[in-house]
Amino acid sequence: MAAAHRVSHEPAYVLHRYDWSESSLILEVFTRHHGRIALVAKGAKRPSSNFRPVLLPLQPLQLNYGGDAEIRTLKGAEWMGGHVMPTGEALLSGYYVNELLLRLLARDDAHEALFDAYAGVVQVLAGDHAEAQAATQAAALRAFELLLLRGVGLLPSLDTQTLTLEPLAARERYSLVPEAGLCQAAADEAALTGAEWQALQAILDDRAPFTATLREIATMNAGSNSALRNQLRALLNYHCGVSTLRTRQMMRDLQAL
Repeated sequence: MAAAHRVSHEPAYVLHRYDWSESSLILEVFTRHHGRIALVAKGAKRPSSNFRPVLLPLQPLQLNYGGDAEIRTLKGAEWMGGHVMPTGEALLSGYYVNELLLRLLARDDAHEALFDAYAGVVQVLAGDHAEAQAATQAAALRAFELLLLRGVGLLPSLDTQTLTLEPLAARERYSLVPEAGLCQAAADEAALTGAEWQALQAILDDRAPFTATLREIATMNAGSNSALRNQLRALLNYHCGVSTLRTRQMMRDLQAL
């Protein structure tokens, strides 16, 4: 009989957790080398459990686990430190990013570059909540959305029209449409110029794409930022199969209050 597969010192983040029994939890985690996996944390709800203060979302962890079933068994967890828990709207933004990963990532499919981008966006969300930082957090979310869509094969090339393969004209306006990709925009559609899309495509190919894309988006004017947000949101909702993600609806409800 083959020995159960064991993984040690694996960088990871908890995306979601839910009750499995009176004392145990099932965890959905995003690992650097093995992608999204499910773990059972036995006894994690007991007051004396070493897991209890560690298994928190949006915190960098190092995990040991084993097993060959769909749900592996957590053997050890260590908090790696580095930043505090995001709060307020930044916390909801972190849950939004987690919801995207849960909906769009297949299990056991490694995405090391995307894991690094996730670590980057969490670091930004955990920063100072001043007004200037809020703009950086918004740019970080857009950068992560682009990298996630590209990582799972749902983002078309941003330097050509998708259906015709014609190059973009720098001053013309183009929209990113769920079923048609990048195409020439109607007058009333949210859109970016060809030059802006081409710049994003070039930045996505950078050796450090999250940081480079964040900086590029942060330099866009307010109108372009709003147009990019609306197009990415429509594309993500389409591929997630929902009209509005749960975390986005929560943010709207809280803002309304």
